[in-house]
Amino acid sequence: MGKFKLNWLENILVLFFLISFSSEINAKLPTITIKSCYDGDTCTTIDGEKIRLACIDTPELKGEKANPILAKEARDFLNNLVSNKQVSIRRITFDRYGRTVGELIKKDINIQELLVKKGYGKIYKKYADQCEWTR
Repeated sequence: MGKFKLNWLENILVLFFLISFSSEINAKLPTITIKSCYDGDTCTTIDGEKIRLACIDTPELKGEKANPILAKEARDFLNNLVSNKQVSIRRITFDRYGRTVGELIKKDINIQELLVKKGYGKIYKKYADQCEWTR
């Protein structure tokens, strides 16, 4: 079988379609305003909804496996991105603590994916199947 090849114009058209499609999907998601983030993967909205960022794990502030220095770096990075800002949310489920598990998107940027790319967190393999970007 021959390989499927696209010329440069077809590549541009495909890229344009993907960007447009992504923006269209994100435009249909509900928006929330984040009040603040407790750590690198848990935020609270101005309405009091607790959000656990899906598919990632960041260092813990407290507890047996705590790494306060790295945890504060992740928290501060996340707070700089989303605190007092409106973001889109894709709600997935609720965790055992009653928090909403969801993906946050700001200006077509998946916040969880960005945290992982910047080294503030890692993909939480146990729950990675909930997010397309982890595949």
